[in-house]
Amino acid sequence: MDAGAWSVVGARRELDAAGVAPALRPAYLRSRALNAEHGRTYFLATRLLPPHRRPAVHALYGFARWVDDIVDDVGPDSPALRAERLDELEDLLRLALKSGTSEHPVLAALADTVERHQVDPVLFEDFLASMRMDLTVTDYPTRPDLERYVHGSAAVIGLQLLPVLGTVGSPDEARAAASALGVAFQLTNFLRDVGEDLDRGRVYLPADELAVFGVDRQRLVWCRRRGRADGPVRRALADQVARTRAHYRAAEPGIGLLAPDSRPCVRTAAVLYGEILDHIVGSGYDVFARRVAVPVSRRLAVAARAAGVALVSRAVRSGLAARPRG
Repeated sequence: MDAGAWSVVGARRELDAAGVAPALRPAYLRSRALNAEHGRTYFLATRLLPPHRRPAVHALYGFARWVDDIVDDVGPDSPALRAERLDELEDLLRLALKSGTSEHPVLAALADTVERHQVDPVLFEDFLASMRMDLTVTDYPTRPDLERYVHGSAAVIGLQLLPVLGTVGSPDEARAAASALGVAFQLTNFLRDVGEDLDRGRVYLPADELAVFGVDRQRLVWCRRRGRADGPVRRALADQVARTRAHYRAAEPGIGLLAPDSRPCVRTAAVLYGEILDHIVGSGYDVFARRVAVPVSRRLAVAARAAGVALVSRAVRSGLAARPRG
């Protein structure tokens, strides 16, 4: 059986395990395809979830990707036209969440996921509000300014996923940790994508924190043109890396508050995203000439180790559940 056939079998297994109705299966498969195509690290980590949890994760990713593609469209549409497309999408989203379905496959899968897992609809409003900021806001003077954007673009993603992944222990602590991890991932993306974001006219690093090191937008643009960071920019980026690592530390205890069968997935994503920071530092902050990435071999090795841990954990839990009592 070739890779494509295995993928089809795997997708059917996931949909069967999640109890997805036949009419909704094409919708979920569309979101799954978006995840597999665009979210390499994210999709790899999702493979570590038990099959019944995966379709909902794909549905949430598919919607976020759709919105992101509208915002970052490099075609002829002006920001005003892209804003109109977001308005139209939001109207469709409200109808889908109200009715529980939609003719658009991505929204149909999302509406079903929201209903199944009781995801708070306000989280999608906050997400769209931040995405609209990308159409008009090109830089962030202070950390609080950036935090307002990051809440909707990243923290809410962790909160959307939380009811899908399942929790044990304190719900408030789990929510705080999920938000922190979403922010950590987003800040990591900002550091990895400094050059690409500059090409789009955006800087996602607080201007006042850069200024401490004598760095401003013009200096970043100059580094992009020459293809490498200079001393002040390297020091400024080192400071941003240290701030981002603090979010990973804040989020780490929350992994233990997730349902046991969700922990390997989230831990793998946290490890691999955290290693992007390691590669940024190891490259001498070479974020202007290329996109820094964790090698495929390393991603597979981390995922394989986590998969082994997950299998052992499931076997232990199954044994405990089957043990005669009394």
